[in-house]
Amino acid sequence: MNDPALIAGLALAVLVGVSLGFFGGGGSILTVPLLVYVFGLDPKRAIAGSLLIVGLASLSAAIQHWREGNVRLGAALVFGTAGMGGAYLGGRAGELFDGTLLLLLFAATMLLAATAMWRGRRRVTVTSSDGDATRKLVVQGFGVGSFTGLIGAGGGFLIVPALALWTGMPMRCAIGTSLVVIAMNTLSGFAGYVSHVEVDYALVAAVAAAAIVGSFGGSRLALVVEPSSLRRYFAVFISVMGVVILVRESPVWLDTALTALPSSLPQAFFALVMLAVGIATGRGSRRPGAELEREREFKEGEGI
Repeated sequence: MNDPALIAGLALAVLVGVSLGFFGGGGSILTVPLLVYVFGLDPKRAIAGSLLIVGLASLSAAIQHWREGNVRLGAALVFGTAGMGGAYLGGRAGELFDGTLLLLLFAATMLLAATAMWRGRRRVTVTSSDGDATRKLVVQGFGVGSFTGLIGAGGGFLIVPALALWTGMPMRCAIGTSLVVIAMNTLSGFAGYVSHVEVDYALVAAVAAAAIVGSFGGSRLALVVEPSSLRRYFAVFISVMGVVILVRESPVWLDTALTALPSSLPQAFFALVMLAVGIATGRGSRRPGAELEREREFKEGEGI
C-alpha cells in the first residue's frame, strides 16, 4: 500500500475512535468499509480485523468514561455476558457465508444504525421490575452479540438505547457502559472469526492505535458537547455509505448467487433472519408509549 493511502486510512481510523468515544457506538460501523475499500482487505478478513480494532478502541474509550464515573459495571456484565455467547456463535457462523453477502448485510445494518441515530432516544422512566429489566437485557444482549459477531459491527446504536430504557441510566452513563459491552462482544466475536480467518495483525495494530488515539478525544468531547447535537449529521453520513455499499456490492453478489444457487439461497435466508433479529432488537428499545413519554418530557423541559 502506498503512503498516501495508508495515511488517509489511519486518519479515518482516528475518526472511528472519536465516534466510539463520543457516541458510545457508530464508529464500528465505519471500520469494515475502511478495511475493505481503503486497505483492500477481503470482507471476512475485514470483519475479523474490525472486531479486534473496535474491541480495543472501545476498551480504551470505556476506561476514559470509567474515570469520569460514566460506567455501570453491573449492567455491562449482564448485557455483555449474554452478548459474548451470541458474538462467538456469530463469528463462527461467518465461515458459512459468502463475503459479499456479509458486506450487504453490513450495509443494511448501517441503514438501521442511521435510522436509529436520526430518530434519537431520550431517557425514559423505567416501569419494569429489576428482574424483568434483567431478562430483557439478557435477550437483547444475545441478539446484539450475535449480530456483532457475524458482521463486525459493535452494535452501540442498539446497546445505548436499551441500557437507557431498561435501567433508566442517564445517556452519558449509557454511552460509557455500552463501550464495555461493545468491547466484550467484539473480542468474543473475534475469537469466533480467528479460528477460520487469517488476520493481518500489523495492519490491525496500526488501525487500532489510531482508533484508540481518537477514542481519547471522543471521550473528552462527550463531556462538553451533547452527542445528540451531532447525531443526525453522523446518521446522514452513515446512511450514504450504506447505500453506496449496497449499490456497489449487490450486482457482484447476484452474479455469484445465480451460479451457486443451491448454496446461496440458504445464506440469503439466514441473512434475512439476522436482519430481522437486528430490527426486532432495535424495536425492543421502543416499548409502547415510550415515544409519548419522550415527547412529554421534551415539552416539560422546554416549558411548552
